[in-house]
This record gives sequence, C-alpha cells and structure tokens, in this order.
Amino acid sequence: MSDTAVEKQSFARYKSNNTIEDGDLVVIYLSRENMSIIRVKYGEYFNCKFGVYKHADMIGLEYGTKLGSNTGRGFLYLLYPTPELWTLVLPHRTQILYIADISFVMNFLNLKPGMSMIESGTGSGSFSHSIVRTIAPTGHLYTFEYHQERVNAARKEFELHGLSDMVTLQCRDVCKDGFDLEDKVDAAFLDLPAPWEAVASAKRAFKQNKIGKICTFSPCIEQISRTVTALNEQGFVDIQMYECLIRFNEIRVIPMWTIDEAMERQRAVEKKRKRAQPRATRDRKDNTPIEQQQQQQQQQQQQQEQEQENNNEENEEGSSKNKNKSAKVEASVDDNNLSSATATPASISASETDEEASATPLASSTPTTASEATLASSSTSSAASASGTTPWAITQEAEPRDKIDPKNVVVTRLPVEQRGHTSYLMFATFTPVVQQTTAAKV
Repeated sequence: MSDTAVEKQSFARYKSNNTIEDGDLVVIYLSRENMSIIRVKYGEYFNCKFGVYKHADMIGLEYGTKLGSNTGRGFLYLLYPTPELWTLVLPHRTQILYIADISFVMNFLNLKPGMSMIESGTGSGSFSHSIVRTIAPTGHLYTFEYHQERVNAARKEFELHGLSDMVTLQCRDVCKDGFDLEDKVDAAFLDLPAPWEAVASAKRAFKQNKIGKICTFSPCIEQISRTVTALNEQGFVDIQMYECLIRFNEIRVIPMWTIDEAMERQRAVEKKRKRAQPRATRDRKDNTPIEQQQQQQQQQQQQQEQEQENNNEENEEGSSKNKNKSAKVEASVDDNNLSSATATPASISASETDEEASATPLASSTPTTASEATLASSSTSSAASASGTTPWAITQEAEPRDKIDPKNVVVTRLPVEQRGHTSYLMFATFTPVVQQTTAAKV
C-alpha cells in the first residue's frame, strides 16, 4: 500500500495528494447559505434538492471538484474541510466565535507555529480548530470546559479531525479551581462568565521569562470593568478593548441615462401603466353611450360659439383702447423731451401690430396651421424691430447641453439587516518577572 493511500486527514494541514478517499470528510457546498459536512463511505448516498449523489462517485475525485447531479438539475462542490468551513457547518452546542473575531484575536495574541496556549471554555470547538491549525505542528493547546457532555463531544471531534495529538482537553471549572499550570503557555484566551476570577491563575500559567498575551471575551461592559480591575491588580500592562462588528455591503449597478433616454423610458412607463389599467375602466372611458356623446358635442359647440363672441368683443375694446392711448401720448409730448416723444409712437405702433396679429386668429373660427405659422413669424419680426434686434437672434435655438455618455455606476450600500453587537474583546500584556525586577531597580 502506498504512503498516499494511508495518509490521515487532518484539519491542521492539507493532504498531499488532494484526493478524496474512503472515510474522508468532505464539505458539500451548494451555496453560501447551504453547506454541510459528510464522511464519504462506499455504499452511502447524499440527498439534496438537486438529486441523489453516490459517495462512490466522489471517491477518487480531487477536492474542489464541481460534481453534477444525476438529474441534471444542479451541481455541488466538494471542498476540503478547513477550520474556516468547520465554523460554518459545525453542530452548535454553545454560541461560537466566527472568522471575524477569530482572526482578530489570533492577530493580537501573536499566535504562530510552536506556541502553547490556554483556551477556556472549549464550547463547540470553533476557535479550537483555528488555534491548532495556527500553532501546528509543534505547538500545543490546553483547552478547558466545565460541562462534561460538551467535553466528550469535543474530544471525539478532535480525534476524528486529526487534532488530538496537539490538544489537551480537561473538564474543569477554572474560575474556582484554576488551570493547574505553571510556566507553560505563551497566550491565554478566556471566554468565561467571570473571567476576572481566572486572571490570577492565568498569570501563573504564563512562561515567566517571556512576554505573554491574554484576551477575554465578554458581552457586557460590567464584565469588562471588573476584568480591567483584576488585570491591573495582577500587573498586566497595555490593556485595550475592542469591539468587532460584521457589516456586509451590497453591490448595485445603477445606469446613467441621457436626458433623451430618460424621457423615452418615462414614456414607456406611462404607456405600460395605461395598459395595466383594468379593462372595465377603459371600456367605460372609450365606449360611452351615443346620447352622452351627442350631448358632449353640443356642449362643445356652445362653448366655441361663446368663446368666439367674447373674442370679438375683446378685439373691439382693444382697438378703441389703442386709439385712446395714441391720443393721450400725442397730447403729453413735451418739447423738452423730443427723443422720448419720437420713440413712443414707434413702440405704440409695434404694440398695435402685435395685438392685431394676435386678434386675427381669434376672429376666425377654424384657423389653419399655415396661417398660425404666418402670424407667428409676423409677430416675431415686429417684436424684433421694436426691440432693435434682428429676427434671427430671437428665433435661434439655445445651444444644447453637453451630452452625458450612458454609463453604469457601481455603488455599495448596507443591507437592512445588520449583525449588531457581539462581545467586547479585552487584550493585555504579561511582562516577565526579570524585566519587572530590572525596572524596579532602575
């Protein structure tokens, strides 16, 4: 039998041949929210919404393979079990730490291969797997849990995941009995209801000739306050507190339309909205009875006749007013202000021309498009002559705005649901006794 055939799977390292074998653990990835872990064995099956997958079809494949279903409805990925994936698929016996907190804590504790560390309590073993992978292959983890059933479940998982040779698991209430370790570890992590009661025992467990790091994980600020007091009393320095939050950003693509494109889209929306109206409503609007239509036509004719009479009266009154205006202006001309007197008749004649031009289409009952265009041009030319400007300067269109090229803008926003407060992380530094003595002498 070859060496690769008997290679034992471990969460602390990858397999050298990267091949799925009988008895190996595989993380089944269907989506980000749908993952599970299975142990591959001949003769067994995995059922999901896409169909049935035989374990025998998985054996011999490489980790990371995309495997289609027998029904052709979907596919899944076969992933190697890592501490990060184990955090997402493990059976929850307690509340656990997730990758954001785990990476943050390991960074501040300066964990690296070969270090020894205390963890209390073990819980579901989420953080334990990441610690062992980081301090492997020569480091060691001392983890403590006061609940016996959780201890038994965690010990079984450490053995199945190939981590038992780097983990020492004890059932112990460290707040009352302490860690029973001296001059052993480089770092300590306390996830306890009363971490201040275990600070003194953790101090004795640190290697006395090296600088060590301690971290406590507490949900309440009252716990933090009491822990700070205990750390100060035991001589820890560089005490800091952090709060780690997870925030996801949704990426959206927003198209930027030109003015013409935006107007065209608005027209299409209006047409769609009208088509979406109930059919009965449209029928009531379009299919009115014949009698109602005749009455409406008669009312419209009466309104047109009344408007025509009113327009004729307004035209007569306007012409009489213009005559009175011209008479008043001529009478009020002063010899000392000849320029104003000579300019006033020109403006009056222009206003008369404008009113006559505007009154002409009102006198006719059915004006044509051509006549309207002629009147508009004549009124424009008269207004131009009165103001002293050329006609082309008025009729010239304004320069168009710079055209905005259509493009897509990518923006991010926070979704409605956000993960709120988790817990406070308290960090402190243990200083060696030798350095403390030297500092006291100086």
